[in-house]
Amino acid sequence: MEEFIGSNAVWLAVAAFIIVSVFLAVRIVPQSEKYVVERFGRLQAVLGPGINLIVPFIDNVAHRISVLERQLPTSRQDAITADNVLVTVETSVFYRIIDPEKTVYRIRDVDAAISTTVAGIVRAEIGTMELDEVQSNRNRLIDRVREMVTSAVDDWGIEVTRAELLDVNLDEATRSAMLQQLNAERARRAQVTEAEGHKRAVELSADAQLYAAEQVAKARRIQADAEAYATKVVAEAIATHGIEAAQYQVALKQVEALTAIGQGSGKQTIIVPAQALDAFGDAFKMLKGRA
Repeated sequence: MEEFIGSNAVWLAVAAFIIVSVFLAVRIVPQSEKYVVERFGRLQAVLGPGINLIVPFIDNVAHRISVLERQLPTSRQDAITADNVLVTVETSVFYRIIDPEKTVYRIRDVDAAISTTVAGIVRAEIGTMELDEVQSNRNRLIDRVREMVTSAVDDWGIEVTRAELLDVNLDEATRSAMLQQLNAERARRAQVTEAEGHKRAVELSADAQLYAAEQVAKARRIQADAEAYATKVVAEAIATHGIEAAQYQVALKQVEALTAIGQGSGKQTIIVPAQALDAFGDAFKMLKGRA
């Protein structure tokens, strides 16, 4: 009976050993993690998601590393621009671990290491830029910081997925000086705009006066051409018909003038010299002869 009990105890111990061994040998790794396995204190393997087997009692899961993307706390660091302006920069970095064995065995505090690296890179980059460039070229600065951080943390098995420059703050004195400068620039632009408007008004007025003068000159030229043409016609008539044609035109004008005076309103008394009456008489005779 004792032998039976002893035999059963052995088998139970063997069964328990097998169960424990299987339990220790099988490792189910979640999708969001990776396991770092050590054997006698040395790196043995990195287990990926799913069911994995290790040597029980010899291999040990020393580190469980999350491969999810992480965000470092927002950090603030002071920097001095190339034009000696003190600014306070807020940055935020997102990263994830892609090689857990590097992260575990090459760096102790990865978050602190990345924060220190980012702060140094931001200060160095801002030191090469003037304040206006920092504020207007944030995208270029962010790309440069991301590139340099990625290169710096490559040996740590980390991938920097995003680096953000959240804000650039100035001290109160610098902010006040910039505000005064901005107001002065706005006033200068307003004065320039007003001066340009006045200049344009003067130019338009001068153009209008020039146009009016050109039109007057054009009208005078047309009138002069018409008078020259009339004179030419009279001259041609005189050349063709002799002095009688000129006398006929003079007589015609004299009769038209006398007719106009006679058609005036009211009673009028007209005193005409004798020589004028003789001229009118000659004119009537000539007109009658022409008729």
